Amino acid sequence: MITALSDDTSRLRAAVDFVTRQDSETLLPLLLPGLDGPELRSLVERCRFAHAALLVFPGDPAELDATLAACGLAVDRPPQPSVVVRERLALRHHRAPDDLDVGILRPAVTGRDGERRMVEIFTLPVPPGSDLEGIAALERAEHHEAHVAFEVPAPDPLVLRGLCSVFAGCGAVPDGGGYNPHENGTVFYFATSHTAKSAYRRIELYAPGDHRDQLAAHLDESRGRQPAETMLRLLTGAWTTQALTAFAQLRVADALHTGRALEAGAVARAVGADPDSLAVLLRYLAMLGVVVEEAPGRFRLTGVGALLRADDPDSMRALALMYGGPFYRSFGALAHTVRTGQAAFEHLFGDNHFDHFARDPHLAELFDQSMAASRGMFEPLPAHPVLAAAARDPRGATVVDIAGGTGELLGRILAAHPRLNAVLLERPHVVEAARLRLDAARCTCVAGDFADVPPGADVYLLSRVLHDWDDERCLEILRHCARAMPADAGLLIVERLLPADNSPSLATAWDLHMRCNVGGRERTAHHYARLLDEAGLTLVGHTPLPLDGHVLHARRTDPPTGR
Repeated sequence: MITALSDDTSRLRAAVDFVTRQDSETLLPLLLPGLDGPELRSLVERCRFAHAALLVFPGDPAELDATLAACGLAVDRPPQPSVVVRERLALRHHRAPDDLDVGILRPAVTGRDGERRMVEIFTLPVPPGSDLEGIAALERAEHHEAHVAFEVPAPDPLVLRGLCSVFAGCGAVPDGGGYNPHENGTVFYFATSHTAKSAYRRIELYAPGDHRDQLAAHLDESRGRQPAETMLRLLTGAWTTQALTAFAQLRVADALHTGRALEAGAVARAVGADPDSLAVLLRYLAMLGVVVEEAPGRFRLTGVGALLRADDPDSMRALALMYGGPFYRSFGALAHTVRTGQAAFEHLFGDNHFDHFARDPHLAELFDQSMAASRGMFEPLPAHPVLAAAARDPRGATVVDIAGGTGELLGRILAAHPRLNAVLLERPHVVEAARLRLDAARCTCVAGDFADVPPGADVYLLSRVLHDWDDERCLEILRHCARAMPADAGLLIVERLLPADNSPSLATAWDLHMRCNVGGRERTAHHYARLLDEAGLTLVGHTPLPLDGHVLHARRTDPPTGR
């Protein structure tokens, strides 16, 4: 049981760290994308982050005590029965509830804000050789019972209905619940939206007391999501893409306000749309948290919807037009990619997307804007130690951004480090746009290909470049970098990394997107390490960035391989 103990201990330590770092105001927007100021304040006022929960499988009480002690947790009584989790496990694994001795412990943890919270630990004893070992293995892998919980201090029926409604409006799906008579408490479970930014995929609302009347309605909604309904929701995902694209094309977000609701007819007149049809579109988008219908026919823009404004500093409008335009068309031929391994975009349009966009000035500009729309991924990058060290060099230092687009990332780095100079290497039509953005006194824009990587710089950047290509082309690009890099130069690679454990990640979706539209792929950190090694480079490490991004740091292998 040493391996199991070690696994449970590491999982429990991670939960303790999570509870220590989070609070209601920071955690709720991660769990409920689209939650903006008024809704967030309303939730924070009515529920508080209480605990994070997980299920562990000690072989005996002594092993449980050792696990708790290793995590610095103290309890003063044995586990109490957990009716709700026992019944969920019994249903999921087709076992009699009496076969599952599920207990619950709630050791206290103090958050960074000084608030007292708990780590809720469900325990299912699994002695060596027990027929429950299969259940333990599956549950450890799937984390079904891992969740975060919010306690409702004043759980009157109106408050509970309102909270459940807000959760559902932000994409959370009813996922069971129950009443525990041993502690006189009612729990309402929700599964988070696939766009949630937390590793915890389930939310619990805990209401002290017996609230089985409200629970019955919640469970009815949970049971109503049968496989056929689930499949219908999945099949209509394309409608969501086109609804958002139409919203962006018509510039509806620009006509709405985040501070006050407007009547749909007035918005329709402002954007030149049919009033009834626009109202239907807005009600659909209200389900997704893009707008809020504050009164019949009156809509207010949310923080999520504001990202589709043309003038928003973090605008993602160009991305919506791209994903609902040429990339949407190519996804219609995804079966061709899966059947043949060839990019559907090239099959549909006759050439690869880089050449196709380069020949159409409007599409080229839209593509460059869409690449800049994920600028949030770059926010922490200028503070990376490699760039910070280069900026401190008294001799001065140069950063080369290879295929750096119109200079969105490079501009941020130069603004953060006034002593750095830069070179941007791009295709000729992109270089012209980059020159308009970047300071010519500090940045030289060079038209060329990967073979033209300038030598002798201190830091080299490859931001969202390698995922465009297959392994053979990636190796070629990395070898060009290795040949250009001095022995002490650093290479920073920005990509989304496929999770090694198949946990939910934007990288998994982008892996399919890259194959369909570009012929490239996303990769694991191990895969990148192998490519770097073949190119004469060594992966030093990698750190996370927003939007499921990562920055990988590589250096020349010493001594250079000469490949």
